[in-house]
Amino acid sequence: MATLARRLFKVALFLALFVLSVLYVRPHRYEWTERESNAYWAASDWLGVRDPDDVYYVVWVTIELIVATLAYVAIMKLWRWYRTKH
Repeated sequence: MATLARRLFKVALFLALFVLSVLYVRPHRYEWTERESNAYWAASDWLGVRDPDDVYYVVWVTIELIVATLAYVAIMKLWRWYRTKH
């Protein structure tokens, strides 16, 4: 039972970190600069995606997952270090 509780806590922690990264990491600009627009159009053409907004969302979800994963790993390492010290 304790193992299940620990696993559920870890899943909840990761989901909470992901939600926080969605809220605070993504740039909330709605207009792209000309360079950004050209880059997203080129990437969407290269990938065969019709809409560059789709590429934009995939890029930012990937970045947010990386941020959430790094935060999760850091919290787990700090927790293990804290438990070995006490």
